[in-house]
Amino acid sequence: MAKLQGFEFWRKTLKEARFVVAPMVDQSELAWRLLSRRHGAQLCYTPMLHAQVFVRDANYRRENLYNEVCQEDRPLITQFCANDPEVFLQAALLAQDYCDAIDLNLGCPQMIAKRGHYGAFLQDEWELLEKMVRLAHEKLSVPITCKIRVFKELERTVRYAQMLEKAGCQLITVHGRTKDQKGAMTGIANWEHIMAVRKAVNIPVFANGNIQHLSDVERCIQETGVQGVMSAEGNLHNPALFEECSPPVWEMAEEYLEVVKQYPPCTLSFVRAHLFKLWHHTLQIHHDLREELAKVKNLEGLAGVSKKLRLRCQEEITRGKEKEKEGGLPFPHWICQPYHPFEPDGNSKGSEVQKTMCQKRALEDLDATADTLSKNKQKKRSRNPNKNFSPEQKPKYIKCEQCGNPKGNKCVFNLCRGCCKKKAFKEVADCPSHGLRFKTRAEKQKAEKNAKKEEGEATKDGDATTTEEGEATETERSCSSSSPQPPSDPSIELQVQSKTPLPL
Repeated sequence: MAKLQGFEFWRKTLKEARFVVAPMVDQSELAWRLLSRRHGAQLCYTPMLHAQVFVRDANYRRENLYNEVCQEDRPLITQFCANDPEVFLQAALLAQDYCDAIDLNLGCPQMIAKRGHYGAFLQDEWELLEKMVRLAHEKLSVPITCKIRVFKELERTVRYAQMLEKAGCQLITVHGRTKDQKGAMTGIANWEHIMAVRKAVNIPVFANGNIQHLSDVERCIQETGVQGVMSAEGNLHNPALFEECSPPVWEMAEEYLEVVKQYPPCTLSFVRAHLFKLWHHTLQIHHDLREELAKVKNLEGLAGVSKKLRLRCQEEITRGKEKEKEGGLPFPHWICQPYHPFEPDGNSKGSEVQKTMCQKRALEDLDATADTLSKNKQKKRSRNPNKNFSPEQKPKYIKCEQCGNPKGNKCVFNLCRGCCKKKAFKEVADCPSHGLRFKTRAEKQKAEKNAKKEEGEATKDGDATTTEEGEATETERSCSSSSPQPPSDPSIELQVQSKTPLPL
C-alpha cells in the first residue's frame, strides 16, 4: 500500500482531525491522551522522545512507546527531537509500527534543547533539516511531519515552511511564537505568521498558541484557515476544552485517576503534575493540601488529597460561595479554566504588564546588575558574589563525543555522565570528575581477596605446626609410659630386690 501524503493523509489517516493535543514532555502520556480523547480530542501526540536514547536504550523504548500501545489511542503521532539524520531515521524506523506518523520537534525553546542542540535551536540550519526530513520521507512507511516556531520576519517563516514541505514534510504545525518567547517573555502567539504559512504551502497546517477555550479554536480556524488547532496549556487545565464545557475540577481529576488505574504503569510524577495543573486555582487557597499533594508517595495518597480538595470545594458551595470568584477568575476556583487567559483579539502585542516583563528580562540579559536581577538570581549572587549572569561570558558547553549531550568538564573520556559510566564500567576505569570508581573498587576487592587468601594459608601453616608438635609430645608420652620408672629411694629398691632386711 502506497504511503499517503498531504491532505489525503490528513483526511484518511488522521480522519480530518481538527482538535489536537500537543506533545508535552512528561504530560501527554497514554492516560492523559485517553482522557482527552474521551472529551473531544481527535488527534494526540506522544511526549517528545530523544532519538539518540530511543535508539540505544530498549527500556526507554518500552516505557515510552511500546508499553503504551492501545487501540483507543489512535490516530497517534510520535514526536522525536534529533540533530543527526541517521539517528533520527533509526529512531523513526523503530517507532513507525506503533503510530500513524513521525514528527520532528523543531519548536522546543528550553535551555535543555539549546544544550542538546535540537528543537527550535536548529531552525537556522536549513541544510541539515532538509536532509533529515528528506531521508525520513524516503525511508519511512509512515508520513513525516514537523512542528516549528516562527521567525520574527514573516517572509523568513514562510520560506522556512516551504523548505520543509519541499523536503517531504506532509503536515506542519506552526507555533505562533519565536524561540525567545518563553517563560516571562511568552506573550501572545502571532496568528498572522500562521495564516501566511497556510496560504504558502500545499500541505495541511495545524495552529498552536493562544488556545484556551473552544471559542479560540473556532476563531483561529476562521482567521488563519488552518486544518486543525493544537492545545497544550489549555488542555492541561481543562481536558474537556474541545467539548466547550468547563466541568468541576474533581470530575476531571477522578476520571483521570481511574484511567491511570486502568492503564498502568504510569509514573507517579506525571500524575502529580496533572493534579497540580487541574487543582491550580484551588491550591492557591488551600496551601496545606498543596504541601500534602507534593509529599504523598503513592497513587492512593494523590487520590486522597484530591478527595479532600473536592470535599472542601463542596463545603464552600453549600455555604453559598458558588458565585464568588477568586483573583479575577471568570469562574469559581473549582471549575476547570485556564491559568493565563489571553486577550480576546489574539493579537501579538500583549498587555502592558507583559511588555514591562519583557523589557526587564532584556535588561537582565544585557547588564545583569543587582537592580535588574530576578529574585532567584539575587539569592544566587548573595551566596556567590563572583557569579556572572552575562550570557555572553557564560562558558560554552562542549558536546559528548557519543550522544551529543553536554560532556563533563573534567571527564577523562570527554563524555557525559551516562556515556562515561558505561565506558568506565566496561573498561574497569575511574573518572573522578563523575565520581566513578570502578577501577578503585576492583583493586580494593582484589586486595581484600588476596589478604584473605594469605590469611587462610597462614592459618593452615599454623595448624600444621601445631599438629606436628602435638604428635611429638604424644610420642614422648608413649615412650615414657612403656619404660620402667626408677624408684626415688635407692634403699627401697635394694629392699625389693633382696627381699631381706638390711643390717642395722
